[in-house]
Amino acid sequence: MQIMPPIVSEDVGSHVTFTAHMQAVQGAIQVMHSHLHELLTLEDLASVACLSPYHFNRVFRRLIGIPPGEFLSALRLQKARRLLLTTPLSVTDICFEVGYTSTGSFTSRFAQAVGLSPRMLRQRSHQFDVDPLEEATRSVSLLSEHPQDLISAPSTLYGSITAPANFRGVIYVGLFRRPLPQGAPVRCTRLNAPGSYLLTNVPDGVYYLLSAAFPMASNPQAYLSPGEKQLVAKNSSPLIIHNGHICGISDLTLRPARLTDPPLVMGLPLL
Repeated sequence: MQIMPPIVSEDVGSHVTFTAHMQAVQGAIQVMHSHLHELLTLEDLASVACLSPYHFNRVFRRLIGIPPGEFLSALRLQKARRLLLTTPLSVTDICFEVGYTSTGSFTSRFAQAVGLSPRMLRQRSHQFDVDPLEEATRSVSLLSEHPQDLISAPSTLYGSITAPANFRGVIYVGLFRRPLPQGAPVRCTRLNAPGSYLLTNVPDGVYYLLSAAFPMASNPQAYLSPGEKQLVAKNSSPLIIHNGHICGISDLTLRPARLTDPPLVMGLPLL
């Protein structure tokens, strides 16, 4: 008697493939985290994922939105940002700690992605005062009021930000040309509580809507580098703006960052 192979539906097969690919990508990202000070090649990461370099690069980009090399670079800059804010290490020491071999290249790349040079970031952190922000979060209403004519104006993005019930802090919302929160956003705003937001005069284009929330803390360093307490949000697909008309979802829900979220590199809230 001939035994027929089991029939697997296309949906089940796709789910199995997605799960396997996601696990492979997560494993590669964990290796990135633990080897930031080392030279990691595409071949190294693909080997961890048990995929060919070409296939791994495609899978990573499809699931995460950016290539693995760019993700690794952002992780290095994110760690450098944290070390600048929380340790007395010199810029040169931090440069080598996160895998750079040239202080000049590190400083240039850091300033481009973060919006501040390493020394300026550290200087501003020493001058930072959480009191004005804390006072603002006490006095703000939960929902900002925006004039209806402004909401319905062309090239205007109107949406809402939802957060866990116990969240209190400052929320940043920005439009980026790529799914990576670094460099200057096309448009951005700050909220002192969850609620509605408005971005006006948005030029036509394809954008990624990203948000980051910093919980209030009495210690400025804890506020500037909240670690796992930081909340993030992003839309599942890009927004398209054509002739002033917006297509896409503009409401976001803040949540804890996941391993696969592109790292936040911008110098918020010091910019």
